[in-house]
Amino acid sequence: MKSIKSIYKIGHGPSSSHTVGPYRAAQIMSRRYPDADAFRVTLYGSLAFTGEGHGTGKAIKSALPSAEILFNREERNLPHPNTMRFEAFRDGQLLGNTRVFSIGGGSIRIENEVSEEDNEIYPQQNFSEILQVCREENLSLVDFIYKQENSSLREYLSMIWKAMKASVERGLCADGVLPGGLNVARKARLLYEKRCYNESADVTMNRVIAAYAYAVSEENADENIVVTAPTCGSCGVLPSVLYYMNMDRGFPEEEILDAMAVAGLVGNVIRTNASISGAECGCQAEIGSACCMTAAAVAALFKLNIDQIEYAAEIAMEHNLGLTCDPVGGLVQIPCIERNAVAAMRAISAVNLSRFLYTTRKISFDDVIATMYRTGLDMDEKYRETSHGGLAVIYRGK
Repeated sequence: MKSIKSIYKIGHGPSSSHTVGPYRAAQIMSRRYPDADAFRVTLYGSLAFTGEGHGTGKAIKSALPSAEILFNREERNLPHPNTMRFEAFRDGQLLGNTRVFSIGGGSIRIENEVSEEDNEIYPQQNFSEILQVCREENLSLVDFIYKQENSSLREYLSMIWKAMKASVERGLCADGVLPGGLNVARKARLLYEKRCYNESADVTMNRVIAAYAYAVSEENADENIVVTAPTCGSCGVLPSVLYYMNMDRGFPEEEILDAMAVAGLVGNVIRTNASISGAECGCQAEIGSACCMTAAAVAALFKLNIDQIEYAAEIAMEHNLGLTCDPVGGLVQIPCIERNAVAAMRAISAVNLSRFLYTTRKISFDDVIATMYRTGLDMDEKYRETSHGGLAVIYRGK
């Protein structure tokens, strides 16, 4: 498996696959063809169907201002649902063309090439293998991670945590209507400021966590800076819960960073054995993965054992299986923002169940991830970030 650093990337919303990945690809092509005076970029698959609403062309043009953006919605049998072709020209003559795949979470793969991001850091390929090493060497998951990664991981996680906190705090202060034409009003500030004198502690916790999740997700929808965790579409789940644990429950930052490391490892296992791309496996791969990561992080914060951490992550994914990716208007707003808040609260519930019932579990984390992947591949294309099914069609019909 690769470094968990690649799970967390800082970039502009609203979609890691549709903005962060294409922007990185455009930067690479700009450096690769410095003599080019024109670029043509053709988007295929999910990028073609929802790229306009997700701002893919805008992201590419921020790195290649002169690029012509084409949307090819006809071609099928693509090597990946998020496929791009970059063509560079000089005086009308083709200098070169390259296919690039935006594979989820802001990561890209250039056809027939190997990048530094492809370097294998972990010889283990799934959670069962990780569990075996931890038991044989009497390691916690945190100890295992820092043993495998280089010394810069903690510094990197600290930088990521600062960006996560900033996205929560900006979102809590913002008002107004999100761009795109759906007239979705920001709600994070309203949720956070709403007070009820007879509100129970649990209700307060859920409302505050929801406010934090809305804050980050609304920042993402407004194309502001967020952190992929593991994607932009699911960027509000992990930061909202960790921000609550840090600011409202008093967990120190060093423990938050360790929890982020555990969350990143879980996301890494999912990416290695399945997918974190909504275009490939539906929203179960984005919100489901974020819910798994968050459940594992909270379990680690509470010093639960490895079996309890695994069970929390398994519960989180099991109850997101089959979740479709059907963004209305191709925008990461409906139902995406609400889903971040619901997944954040669901992660807490998964931890509470795992704490007491882990000795009774039947399904391993690896089994549920394999199930998610098969479910995603069986899912009709219209439910995989094309805006051709589900709420995207029903709402538009109104």
